[in-house]
Amino acid sequence: MTLLQVNNLKTYFDTPDGVVKAVDGVSFSLKPGETLGIVGESGSGKSVMSLSLMQLNPTPPCFYPEGEILFEGRNLLAASEEDMQKIRGNDIAMIFQDPMTSLNPIFTVGNQIMESICTHQRVSRREARERAIQVLRDVGIANPEKRMDEYPHQYSGGMRQRAMIAMALACNPKVLIADEPTTALDVTIQAQILELMVSLQEKYGTAIIMITHDLGVVAQVADKIMVMYGGRVVEEGGTDDVFYHPSMPYTWSLLRSLPRFDTAGKSRLLPIKGQPPSLLSPPEGCRFQPRCPFVQEDCRRVDPSLVEKRHAHKAACLLSERELEEHKNRFEQEWRVGGR
Repeated sequence: MTLLQVNNLKTYFDTPDGVVKAVDGVSFSLKPGETLGIVGESGSGKSVMSLSLMQLNPTPPCFYPEGEILFEGRNLLAASEEDMQKIRGNDIAMIFQDPMTSLNPIFTVGNQIMESICTHQRVSRREARERAIQVLRDVGIANPEKRMDEYPHQYSGGMRQRAMIAMALACNPKVLIADEPTTALDVTIQAQILELMVSLQEKYGTAIIMITHDLGVVAQVADKIMVMYGGRVVEEGGTDDVFYHPSMPYTWSLLRSLPRFDTAGKSRLLPIKGQPPSLLSPPEGCRFQPRCPFVQEDCRRVDPSLVEKRHAHKAACLLSERELEEHKNRFEQEWRVGGR
């Protein structure tokens, strides 16, 4: 059963300089209990896409010229603000990037969690408090009865992120959107937060959309991966397929720019030259072609669409699998330590 289906979503912004195509024809689906990892550089459209799902982009200047966001068969783009208020936090919840700015500093953490529960569920304040204590306990906050009455500034960074997760899960949503949930946390706390999210997913059966620029994060938790570049999906597939058989030069470049333990001392890291494309005036042809190490003449003229490279693994690239492998092998040889 498909829980969330996004079809050809386009999220544009009307600006004095022209129309910014922040999300330009994105499609994907999500099943109950499934984790979708969405990766890409800053400016690729990941966060705008997530805010589109919640209908939180400011309108105007934001508008949606095409597309559907079907949640349990209902198109959220056609839903009223009143209906969306009932859905946000209750059916679809979101963990935002910075918990310090997402939590209100003048209210206790417990009060903010209770407010979410009381807004969406018909319970008494006492029942809401008991539920808030329970979710704080579920996310690993010690002595939740006492921590309920503390303010965000009394929490550490990792604890604030746990509190945000508790708030998001307070109403047992069907879909949880996590936008850079481990940003600004040290690696030990990152691992704890990811482990926590996986365990809570198993307990509540929540579907998760994990948005990040950190490929190491999605490798640990995602069932499938969607790679975004220039407002579009350039590759999608199962986690193992995307990591071990990248079929789009951008995905390969992202992976090649990360240090790996199994190749330590054998090859240099490969930087991705240049800057992400302007979403106001993207380049002709493939949007990655100005930075692509394998660019061909056709890439400058033809805008590739997503095509299946192997079962349930799609990529937007004009190169065949054989051609891409030949380019990658030749490039690897040139970049061996002691090469160029």
